[in-house]
Amino acid sequence: MLLIRPITTADFAALKQIAVESGPGFTSLPVHDERLQHKIAHASHSFNVDVSAPGDHGYLFVLEDCITGEIVGTTGIEAAVGLHTPLYHFQQNTVIHHSAELNVLNQLKTLTLCNDYTGASEICTLFLRESYRRNHAGRFLSKVRFLFMAEHPQRFSDIVIAEMRGATNAEGKPPFWNWLQNLFLTIDFPTADKLIGVGKKAFIAELMPRHPIYVGLLPTEAQQVIGQVHENTKPALKMLEKEGFKHRGYIDLFDAGPTVEARLQDIRSVALSRRVPVTIKEVRGERTLAVANTALSEFKASFGKNAQFDEQQQQLQISAELAAALQLAEGDFARFINLD
Repeated sequence: MLLIRPITTADFAALKQIAVESGPGFTSLPVHDERLQHKIAHASHSFNVDVSAPGDHGYLFVLEDCITGEIVGTTGIEAAVGLHTPLYHFQQNTVIHHSAELNVLNQLKTLTLCNDYTGASEICTLFLRESYRRNHAGRFLSKVRFLFMAEHPQRFSDIVIAEMRGATNAEGKPPFWNWLQNLFLTIDFPTADKLIGVGKKAFIAELMPRHPIYVGLLPTEAQQVIGQVHENTKPALKMLEKEGFKHRGYIDLFDAGPTVEARLQDIRSVALSRRVPVTIKEVRGERTLAVANTALSEFKASFGKNAQFDEQQQQLQISAELAAALQLAEGDFARFINLD
């Protein structure tokens, strides 16, 4: 059985190993002890503090193999981004250049530096070890965040975003970065990636272009990847699109990957999740369900066919093993969604 739970200080070594395995470009998990320890402490505080509105809180979960005790994945939510450390994007716009005298009308695409998503909630930090990428585990790791958000909506913004990794070339480097580096930053991608990962983003405001950039002036290879996702990220984007997320024209500064957004209440798994009492009995359902308790600091969730919803009784039937893992007793409430 795989179990999601809040991260603890005891998970530091496992989180660091995940940071190493996730590789460059995964800026939310830098290979930096102090930063990782801060993320764990920040998450522990967030899970234990009473809040009535989204603020500077981060919820980081780990996926544990209950048989081996090994941490095999992680997933997270930032309650309100950009409140203390600015969150930058390029916004895609179209400007019109018109000459009535010459009867010429040109529609030109531009990129403008902005902070438009300040205060939005962000789903982030999703990683699953390759050997576990099967049997709904990846889908569960993504969707379990929506179960948590559905249960504790006051902790999150009305707008939820997800930053998708941008396209890279054959050498694994983002073509969009090259022109940016040459003209504005004069530092290599790993250095910029590391600075962002440890929260040092002042150089963005100091060195990035302050005026709209005409896309047509960029190198062709940079233009072609604007709004495109990395090949390995396409399944994640497709899953989010099915949840109702849409791209509104905002892209990452360095790899031009799209940032997608949705209203919290309109996210499919939030809207379709059900909060019902549980009854404990041995069961083998036809569908794979993701089931979570309704706790905060003791939040736990798992998935499988050892749960099924009794429509007539309006109860969720779960096995004794699942009930024990989720710390649920007969009559307690749980929240679930269908993963199939």
